[in-house]
Amino acid sequence: MQPVLCFYGVVLTFREITDENRDAVCDVRVRPGQEKFVDSVEKSLRDAFSTPEAAPWYRAVYRGDVPVGFVMLSWNVVPRPGILGPYFLWRLLVGEEYQGRGFGREIVRMVVEMVRADGGRELLTSYQPGVGSPWPFYRGLGFVETGEVEEGEVVVRLFL
Repeated sequence: MQPVLCFYGVVLTFREITDENRDAVCDVRVRPGQEKFVDSVEKSLRDAFSTPEAAPWYRAVYRGDVPVGFVMLSWNVVPRPGILGPYFLWRLLVGEEYQGRGFGREIVRMVVEMVRADGGRELLTSYQPGVGSPWPFYRGLGFVETGEVEEGEVVVRLFL
């Protein structure tokens, strides 16, 4: 199933990362200063490769034929120390020039629909505290703090 979103006349899709689009997707960057809150696409791909036990599922986010973001989840994984789940939004990245347009919100909505369709009852993610952190974004989507901290990041939950 290929999630598609019509947003102000724009179609967002999740696409697999291939040899043909890898460089363009890895060129998607967040605003300066946000790098301390979200790792790059390139680092995310390395993390996915080196952590298969986290059941990584990742896709580029496209607006038409242009990569505008990246998303990575632990997909239906058995939780254990160091691995949150079963559904954990591991990375969400929206390119600098596409931020503030509702793309991040809609990407999360698309992820939520997929997790629900797979039988998930909650979506977890985490954030690094600090000025400029994504917590206000996640709180605005309905995420609540769980009281857990994992590797210095505050764990939050969205009940589905």
